[in-house]
Amino acid sequence: MTTPEVRTETAGGAERELAPPRPVTPRRARRLSREVVETRVLGVLKWVMIAFFVAVTLFPFYYMVLLSLRTVENLALEPGLLWVSLKEVTFDTYRNVLRSTDDGGQGFLLFLRNSGLVALSSVVVTLLVSILGAYAISRLEFFGRRQVHALFLAVYLFPAILLAIPLFVFFTRIGLRGSLLGLVLVYASQTVPVTIHMLRNYFETVPKSLEEAAAVDGYSRLQIIRRISLPLAKPAIMATSLFVFMIAWNEFLFALLFLVDRRERWTVSLGLSQLAGSIEIPTTVLMAGAVILTLPIVVLFFLTERLLVEGLTSGAEKG
Repeated sequence: MTTPEVRTETAGGAERELAPPRPVTPRRARRLSREVVETRVLGVLKWVMIAFFVAVTLFPFYYMVLLSLRTVENLALEPGLLWVSLKEVTFDTYRNVLRSTDDGGQGFLLFLRNSGLVALSSVVVTLLVSILGAYAISRLEFFGRRQVHALFLAVYLFPAILLAIPLFVFFTRIGLRGSLLGLVLVYASQTVPVTIHMLRNYFETVPKSLEEAAAVDGYSRLQIIRRISLPLAKPAIMATSLFVFMIAWNEFLFALLFLVDRRERWTVSLGLSQLAGSIEIPTTVLMAGAVILTLPIVVLFFLTERLLVEGLTSGAEKG
């Protein structure tokens, strides 16, 4: 071990020893060690918070599924049980919910077909209108261009309940109350403004030089949209489609107004409200209906999550 060097100094003809200097820790080393500690602590806290929010989000859905797989007798004996053995699991509640009313069931299979038909038709109608409208606002120069876009979004200043009665009267007089077509038109009119806004922001990021080059090659406006703009806008179109589908699938107010007296045309949300409003329906059957309503949206969201995020953020920046 090396002995520290002892320094001396002369003061008034006498020599005295000086203590060796203390080792100085560099500030950079102290700073780096603090950053390492903070990084590790924050890294652990990050995963703890992620696990917490995942548990909070998934627990209600897990408990709902668990209730739907139990019998009424077992549920009455142990209502707060969070784990059951495989012997207690039963799918009779799902059979009861999906079976037609003629066979003693709840008829949810028919409701699923109606909801799927309404949701897909709403997506198609909305996209046909929104793509052309968003392209016109982003590319064409006409009087009142900015005002028209603002008026589209102004629709959302009015609550849905305020528009419900006029739409109910209007569709009753033209003979579309009680039909799925009238419901599709209502959903399309409610979603077109925001979908035009979403697609407009994306179309503005598409370079105009590509469309100008296509126009020089002899392409018409519709050909430019079909061959240039639409392929580049696929992420935004997918995000918009999923947005419209989820709204049409889960909507309840207008479905109740238009279809309440036509059970054979009910959607899943109407069927679920029937289960929730009846004291004769067991909780297990109600939970099975809620799972059937929720599961398609959850699966669809996870299958298209990447396209949804990409489409929602693709128009955030220009250039």
